[in-house]
Amino acid sequence: MLEPKEIELDGKIYVISKFPAVAGREIITQYPLTGAPVIGNYKANEALMFKVLSFTAVKLEGRPEPMLLNSQILIDNHVKSWETLMTLEKEMMVYNCSFFQSGRASTFFGGIAQISFQWITKTLIPALAQLSTTEKQPSSS
Repeated sequence: MLEPKEIELDGKIYVISKFPAVAGREIITQYPLTGAPVIGNYKANEALMFKVLSFTAVKLEGRPEPMLLNSQILIDNHVKSWETLMTLEKEMMVYNCSFFQSGRASTFFGGIAQISFQWITKTLIPALAQLSTTEKQPSSS
């Protein structure tokens, strides 16, 4: 593990680490796009989630070294909930991306949310107008 750092989530100690260069490049260039609502690709995002967590470990009582979370079975057995999983992923991304540190993550994601809202609005408003038109006027009876 590169530059391991301990964090506590839901009463467990996890060890997060820095990504190696090539894996980090793959993760960082694909992660935001595959997770974007509507246009994302869940299976690709899930594969990246497994890659992210392969650089994460959990400390277990009676075990001298932390155990890597490098399979779905290990993740499901040692991560309490989907919320904990998402928090662990977020912690890994913040630890590995300098532009997420110092509170800049919320600014980054706020910008993404604004762009997404504008794109969705620009796409859906014309579609709504087209779907709302009727071929003939309703009868007055």
